[in-house]
Amino acid sequence: MLKRSSLSLRSSQISRILRRGLSALLVPVLVAGLLVLQPQPSHAARGGRIGGGSFRAPSMPRGGGYGRSYGGGGYGRGYGGGGIGFPFLIPIGLGGGGGLLGLFAIMAIAGVVMNAFRSNSGGAAMGGYERPQSLSSGPVTLVQLQIGLLANAKALQQDLRQLAASADTGSSSGLQRVLQETTLALLRQPDLWVYAAVENGSVPFNAAESTFNRLSMTERSKLREELTSNVGGRKNSDSGDIQAVGDADATNEYIAVTVLVASRSPVKIKRIDTSEGLRESLRILGSTSSTDLMALEVIWQPDGAGDVLSAEELVTVYPNLQHL
Repeated sequence: MLKRSSLSLRSSQISRILRRGLSALLVPVLVAGLLVLQPQPSHAARGGRIGGGSFRAPSMPRGGGYGRSYGGGGYGRGYGGGGIGFPFLIPIGLGGGGGLLGLFAIMAIAGVVMNAFRSNSGGAAMGGYERPQSLSSGPVTLVQLQIGLLANAKALQQDLRQLAASADTGSSSGLQRVLQETTLALLRQPDLWVYAAVENGSVPFNAAESTFNRLSMTERSKLREELTSNVGGRKNSDSGDIQAVGDADATNEYIAVTVLVASRSPVKIKRIDTSEGLRESLRILGSTSSTDLMALEVIWQPDGAGDVLSAEELVTVYPNLQHL
């Protein structure tokens, strides 16, 4: 009995040391990564935003047990509070070079790991039984597609504003319509595509929402102001100043559009090097079903009358863009 208590105490001490060591290692790495990868736009333009969604896990079946969980196949081991939930995928180098998606995924996954350490050290086994793990919906695929178009694509700005005015962003079917209409609007402008970039990868369900939100906040911070907005069913157009919204003018050079998607099912998009690759990626992304679409963000700039986004500003604010 004494020997078992000694082993339990030693295991607890080792767990605390590992947690402290992991925290000490992650903090400087993550801070340094943010400083390197976080763009610092000096001349942000005003823009628009459409989005919404939910990261709720499916409810537990009433029949009892975990074997027939979400989707019929089940994720009995899960990614919940009772364990780390391996394996997970870190989206570094997938679909075009890692970047902020990979960094934010590491940050979110580190939080999952730390929570698992705390849970396990707090009483993992009693009488030979492990603490029940919470039910999860499994890995979530995140995709961030960015396109730089010539400013002649004024019809695209009009389409996005009209979509923001009419879309139902409070439902899955409404968000699917936004995704389809956005990808179709982009597909109608192939002669104006100049730059593109894509990042995609899978993260644990528990890390998906925080990763998605950080990506969304990063893209929104590139805008000086959101003139057109329809998010989660709430619409806000031009902050009361109808004269603020306007198409790209003659002095404008580029329009940048970011599409951020969270999907329950894998989205197989390859690195974009050519216009044909971008066309195929838009078709794949636009075909995401409403049942798979968990969250969506469409962010574009400029959207303000007279706002300018030059070639230099475009590649500075969106450093991952590749020339097609």
